[in-house]
Amino acid sequence: MNDARVGTPAGADRSAAAHAAREVIELLEVLWNKGRDLTSPAPVSSSQLRVLYILDRDRPINLRTLGDELGMAPSSVSRMCDRLDALGYVERSPSTASRRELDLRLSSRGRKYLEDLRARRETALVEVIDAMPPAQRAALAAGLSGFRRAVEVSAAAEPDGAGKSPAETA
Repeated sequence: MNDARVGTPAGADRSAAAHAAREVIELLEVLWNKGRDLTSPAPVSSSQLRVLYILDRDRPINLRTLGDELGMAPSSVSRMCDRLDALGYVERSPSTASRRELDLRLSSRGRKYLEDLRARRETALVEVIDAMPPAQRAALAAGLSGFRRAVEVSAAAEPDGAGKSPAETA
């Protein structure tokens, strides 16, 4: 009987997969930081990068909604957006929904920053993936597709994550 508890065959597989995924994430963080440093003379922090990702998909968004998504206090979100605005990555404009709110959007410079960053990351990944045998590359692609589907199912089942894809919950 394959039980989901650790110590059983299915649980051991699950634990080994989680451990391997954590190790890969740590390696990717190192790889990503190298690429991010090369993309801009003023690289953004991980939190600021998350703001850029959110703005890239949710146009426009107000500070309150952004803070809710980030799980951060409004004052912290405002300071972070001030820095991104100073870098030219974010634009603020009066909200069409309320005169008391500002809408945030990714600027063309912010969009270019993300495009360059994503291109560098993909190039770095291709270099590493090219060193893998074809069967392992196919297994990686299948495994990552399955992982993404599982995250989407899990996010859709949560009340605050309904219908969000992994990119939307990042």
